[in-house]
Amino acid sequence: MTQISEQLSVQVIGGPTALIEYGGLRFLTDPTFDEPGDYARPDGRPGLTKTAPASVKPADLGHVDAVLLSHDEHPDNLDNSGREFLADVSLTLTTPSGAGRLGGTAKGLETWETVELGSVTVTAAPALHGPEGAEKITGDVVGFVLTGQGLPTVYVSGDNASLDVVRQVADRFGPVDTAVLFAGAPRLKPVFDGALLVLDSALAAEATRILGARTVVPVHIDSWGHFTEDREDLVAAFTSAGLADRLR
Repeated sequence: MTQISEQLSVQVIGGPTALIEYGGLRFLTDPTFDEPGDYARPDGRPGLTKTAPASVKPADLGHVDAVLLSHDEHPDNLDNSGREFLADVSLTLTTPSGAGRLGGTAKGLETWETVELGSVTVTAAPALHGPEGAEKITGDVVGFVLTGQGLPTVYVSGDNASLDVVRQVADRFGPVDTAVLFAGAPRLKPVFDGALLVLDSALAAEATRILGARTVVPVHIDSWGHFTEDREDLVAAFTSAGLADRLR
């Protein structure tokens, strides 16, 4: 667990999954707890490959107040064990379409819609999972901003590839105290001819600059075969941009 401040700590668990302790509550991002293995596409063709297990088992997490789920349609954001985990959580915040598919305790949020959880306000932020117009192929995605009286501002990007989206968040909430940025430069040759589906390392550094983020916790940079950049690439990009001191 990385202690960012008295009010905030983040534990990176693997892939897009992180435990955020904030304002007396415990939030989990995109649950992925399966062992390494392959995920076939619905048409039977090869799909995604998980290459490493999560560092924490679901049973060892303890109580989670809410899941912040960027989207439910891809196993690198919600795998089989992650789906099982949702049944034991009292609230899952995600996209409206995702809440419709998941049912149960899932609640869909429109862009900029808010939910009050104790002293914490969760705001749904826009996200774009690929190039312009990607929603038709990759589906809807949501990010999140956590705020509260006397609390730092925390941005959780979700699977977003657009700096224009980051600018929208910065316009409303910047500068942010901590950004939990999904990166890893995932690419799939059959999808948008291999265009970025989530930020690469250089774009994550630029997003940090746009947000004025004082601290950055990178996630979504390991454990999956279609991620084309890793932790070393991200550190190199932040170092080149003069932002290495922001990384946790």
